[in-house]
Amino acid sequence: MTTLPLDGIRVLDSTYVFALPYTGGQLADLGAEVIKIEGPGRPDITRGGGLYGTFPDNDPGEDWWNRPSTYQLLNRGKRSLVLDMSTEEGREVFRELVLVSDVVMENFTPRVMRRWGLDYPNLRKLRPDIIMVSNTGYGHGDGPYSSYPAQATTQEGTHGHCWVTGYPNDEPSKAGRSFVDFLSTWSAMFAIGAALRYRNQTGQGQWVDIGMYQAGVMFLSEYLMDAMANGREGGRIGNRHPYRAPQGAYPASGEDEWIALSVADNEQWCSLCRVMDREDLSTDDRLATLHGRQTRHDEIDDAISAWTRLSDKYVLMHRLQSVGIASGPVLSGKDVHFDPHYRSRNFLERVEYPAERNMGTRIIMGRPYRMSKTPLEVRGPAPQFGQDNRTLLESLLGKSAEHVARLEEETVITSVPTTGEPSPALEPEELVERKQLAEWDPEYRLRLGI
Repeated sequence: MTTLPLDGIRVLDSTYVFALPYTGGQLADLGAEVIKIEGPGRPDITRGGGLYGTFPDNDPGEDWWNRPSTYQLLNRGKRSLVLDMSTEEGREVFRELVLVSDVVMENFTPRVMRRWGLDYPNLRKLRPDIIMVSNTGYGHGDGPYSSYPAQATTQEGTHGHCWVTGYPNDEPSKAGRSFVDFLSTWSAMFAIGAALRYRNQTGQGQWVDIGMYQAGVMFLSEYLMDAMANGREGGRIGNRHPYRAPQGAYPASGEDEWIALSVADNEQWCSLCRVMDREDLSTDDRLATLHGRQTRHDEIDDAISAWTRLSDKYVLMHRLQSVGIASGPVLSGKDVHFDPHYRSRNFLERVEYPAERNMGTRIIMGRPYRMSKTPLEVRGPAPQFGQDNRTLLESLLGKSAEHVARLEEETVITSVPTTGEPSPALEPEELVERKQLAEWDPEYRLRLGI
């Protein structure tokens, strides 16, 4: 058996939605025992379907809260404990879990854990070497925004991404769905690894306090430096680039098919002209410099588009790459599932669900990295709501069956949410009409081989 990097590490994952739940899923891939903790009346909203994914085969089933796709991706490989931490007894169970755990993750607004007496100063009294990770919009402390709730869709404004995302003379735009959430995911992964190493060296734990708006600012370093050094605020330039031309997304053959390419220098410009059979452009003195190509970018785009729209986007990528030009097909979500390179790296993994869950085999996105000495994989499906309540309380904490039964009677623990309802399960054709699905392919699963 291969020892995984985080074997023996136990993580209490009291987090919701995207950023830290996905951190927990990645930690589980690496071997950690990750216990997802949710409230009876506050299940993770990704359990609801609708905006947070789809139900398998468009069927909510009798236990709809266990089936949505986004929940499955973010929470794979975890265990589930449903615990009402608004009650003192629920909080006492949490404290007992802290005593036998290594990492606590939470993403409440700052006042919540403090009000419950479960903030870092109190947790370290229980276990001095505990590592706590808090993920909030603006971080803890005395700053004027610290108590404000936030989500990725508003965070992109506060860290500057919206200012530089979009098209010239148009409104600021966001850069895709929940972009900053995943910046926080990887920030938390790195910080937890560093904190574990620190603990191994010193025997001491520490508090990792993530402010999501800062995670985003880190990725705007060149704009910040330009503003400080040159007084330039940057701006929205669409698909273009300040130091490369031409660059953009160009139409390929087929409906709504595209190829992205970027030319770095004069040599690549001449290579592009040759592969397009447009030697006249490479000998045009007006286009012989970066400045000249930027000035006439619209004209160049027209010429490139006339060429690209005649060929398949994959064919174009291979032709451009063969002459040293960075390029790639613009893939839809469906394309990603069938892309040969993703498959070659086993990025999309098959996860088998127990027969009683009636979900069969599902495709789960893996990790963007591989380890040469440690084969990694998704270690199991996301758990059902409260599926490990009894095991964790009886086997891990040593509570009697009678005690656990009483907690169930008082709904301190449960396996059925006390609030919430599924998003309506509409027919695929109606979802396409509403633009909630890009298209409907009834042969999709067959072509995936599941």
